[in-house]
Amino acid sequence: MTAPIRVLVCDDQMLVRTGLVTIIDAQPDLEVAGECGDGQAAVDLAGRLRPDVVLMDVRMPVLDGIEATRRIAGAAVNDPVKVLVLTTFNLDRYVYEALRAGASGFLLKDAPPSQLLQGIRTVATGAALLDPGVTRALVGRYAARIRPADSETPETPLTPRELEVLRLIADGRSNREIAAALVISPETVKTFVSRILAKLGLRDRVQAVVYAHRHGLVT
Repeated sequence: MTAPIRVLVCDDQMLVRTGLVTIIDAQPDLEVAGECGDGQAAVDLAGRLRPDVVLMDVRMPVLDGIEATRRIAGAAVNDPVKVLVLTTFNLDRYVYEALRAGASGFLLKDAPPSQLLQGIRTVATGAALLDPGVTRALVGRYAARIRPADSETPETPLTPRELEVLRLIADGRSNREIAAALVISPETVKTFVSRILAKLGLRDRVQAVVYAHRHGLVT
């Protein structure tokens, strides 16, 4: 049998945390590895327990969820753990900060249990939870703040064709839509996407969208 997906639940509200633990533990393919109520404890437990996914609240004492995510899954972390961020605050800046900190996904706490469980499973596989089109719209609003100061496009290890694919990813296109736009097969697009992520050291398509905006590769 396949080992269950191990989840660390981090939320400062005990009632919410208990509910999340109950929902997750009821699934045969999921298992609660631990739980905590503040961001520093989340960092410590993630390092000690090495869960498959950390379910992270944004607003927590001691250390907020965004900074905790950065320490668990950020670019400077040698052995990152996947983080799925939860919040009651439907504000763009929380989505942006969570993604920039290294989160693989983002959900509101009022999402139905089925969506939460599917989100955990999605992130555990290494995929991004947010639709690239949604991410593009959110990150695009911050483009002026996160792009380099100079107007020139920085050097990139990508080929011209890979740059085309990256720009289409950042535009929210699916693999099938990219294939149609470039008149290539969806399988070829998958190969290009894998190469792009590997060359840029990115984990998923969400990070690719952020990269494209940060480096001024899209308008």
